[in-house]
Amino acid sequence: MTHPPNGSAAPPGQPGTPARPATPTMPAVPPQSGPPAPRKPGPTTPNTPAHTPPPTPPRRTAWAEGVDTLRTAATTEPGRLRIIGAVLALLVVAFGAVTAWQMTDRSAAADDVLNSSQPLSASAADIYRSLADANTAASSGFLAGGQETKASRTRYEADIRTAAEKLVTAAANSEPGSPSADTIAKLNKLLPEYKGLIERARANNRQGFPLGGAYLRYANATMQDKMLPAAKDLYTKENQRLEADYADATPYPWAAIGLGVLALGGLAWAQRRNYRRTNRVLNQGMAAATAASAVVLLWLVVGHSVARAGLNDSYDHGVRSLNVLNDARLASLNARGNENLTLVSRGAETKELKDGTVVDAFDYDFQQEMDDLTKKLAAAAELADDKAGEEPVAAATGNMKEWKVRHAEARKADDGGQYQAALDKVIGSKSDKPTGECFDGVDKNLELALVQEQSEFKQAASNGLDAMTGLSVGAAVLAVLAAAGALLGIGRRLSEYR
Repeated sequence: MTHPPNGSAAPPGQPGTPARPATPTMPAVPPQSGPPAPRKPGPTTPNTPAHTPPPTPPRRTAWAEGVDTLRTAATTEPGRLRIIGAVLALLVVAFGAVTAWQMTDRSAAADDVLNSSQPLSASAADIYRSLADANTAASSGFLAGGQETKASRTRYEADIRTAAEKLVTAAANSEPGSPSADTIAKLNKLLPEYKGLIERARANNRQGFPLGGAYLRYANATMQDKMLPAAKDLYTKENQRLEADYADATPYPWAAIGLGVLALGGLAWAQRRNYRRTNRVLNQGMAAATAASAVVLLWLVVGHSVARAGLNDSYDHGVRSLNVLNDARLASLNARGNENLTLVSRGAETKELKDGTVVDAFDYDFQQEMDDLTKKLAAAAELADDKAGEEPVAAATGNMKEWKVRHAEARKADDGGQYQAALDKVIGSKSDKPTGECFDGVDKNLELALVQEQSEFKQAASNGLDAMTGLSVGAAVLAVLAAAGALLGIGRRLSEYR
């Protein structure tokens, strides 16, 4: 008996039944190489270390470390407050220091204007005037012949003495080796030479020798060609020194003003920052620092503006007028001297003009000086700003016009061969009013105008200098107080983090 196989699947190989799939097999894995064998150290080269240590980092500079410290501190609020306090204190102290420095320089320059350079400029003008007037007095005495008047002799001696005293003062105030000192030394050498020539002229004139006129002309040439140009040069140099002092005293202290604005801006920013972080309206230390800085800045601007206005006024209504009046006075002195020498020389000195005309050299110079005097008096009248200054200038102008009329009459008489009549019209007689009266009127009124303008200069310059009084010291003290207030204000905020 046969039994059928269990299951429904036909055995393999049986006809009529599907073939069973073959059992899958794993793919072949290629052989793997093992871990690399450790390399044996080869022989080392002599002097070559087996292991090189890492390079040592370069040493950092103090500046770099400080920057890192500040950067680290700036990441915290206490650190930021310390930096802000230090910057504010530095700004305020710098503001005070620069203010004190600049105002000290300007105050010193203003003091030089009032007490040094302008008085020296006036002394230089007095030296010129004294020398020119001495020369005029000498020629006037010579015209009187052997009977020289006591007045002309006294005037000559007084002028020589004044010139010598002013030269001593100028030498004491000049810097050794400076151009002014050299000019003063030159004048001190020429002055006794001139006096010797004048005495020889007088001695010969008393005895009636014509040689006296030659000595007087030589003395006049020494004065006109050497001494007066040197005195004029000294006067010019002192005026330049005065101009330089004005240039140092009047400019605005922009550096100090800029630092003051920057310091106030920094203080305002710090207080606004403090308010935004704490809602506290007032920090007493910062408020005190701001108030002190504002006072210094306001004092600086207002004080210097007042000082500048005073100094400018002293220049416009003092120095300018003084210069014009001095020039006018010197022109009148030179004109008077040339007028006298026209009669002394009696045509011995001539000058050929461009058109070929030959004229008396001294009379030609007289006309040139009178033209200059006319211009200077007109300029002085324009600069006079009050009645006290206008009246003497107007009187001098009137004397000058009369002088021209009398001089024309004297020249007409001299050209007509009437020498004595011309002489009487110049030095005076019982019947003639001399040109000397007109010259004396011009000189006297110009002196009055100079006194008035000198007074106005001193008043205006003193006001300018007074406006700077105490500013340098006050700025320094207030700046220190402002810096202390800023640090205290920041310190109070720092105490809240402790």
